[in-house]
Amino acid sequence: MKNNPVGWFEIYVQDSNRAKKFYETVFQVSLEKLPMPEPEMWSFPMDMESMGAPGALVRMEGVASGGNSVLIYFSCEDCAIEEARVVKAGGRVQQAKMSIGEYGFISLVCDTEGNMIGLHSRA
Repeated sequence: MKNNPVGWFEIYVQDSNRAKKFYETVFQVSLEKLPMPEPEMWSFPMDMESMGAPGALVRMEGVASGGNSVLIYFSCEDCAIEEARVVKAGGRVQQAKMSIGEYGFISLVCDTEGNMIGLHSRA
């Protein structure tokens, strides 16, 4: 592979407003509604010229949130900062910040829709 293996991600939700508020609170960003009738999609801030994968929250009839076997890790300066916002935003901490040796640190948290996400930082 010449590029990073992930080109886009989608996090499926049941309640777009609740999920949008959770991610905006935890990551201190504004999500933008993508101009399409269906499915309803709210994109994370993205720069198509930068490294990393862009993505969106998606609400689609017949597609449930939570219970999937894919884990997305969001890059952070210090994952403890975002982790500290999770409970206040309506989510829960599954695994508090822990060392993964030379690769840095991770936290595992669940959003308001039952999706588990990872937070990764070098510090």
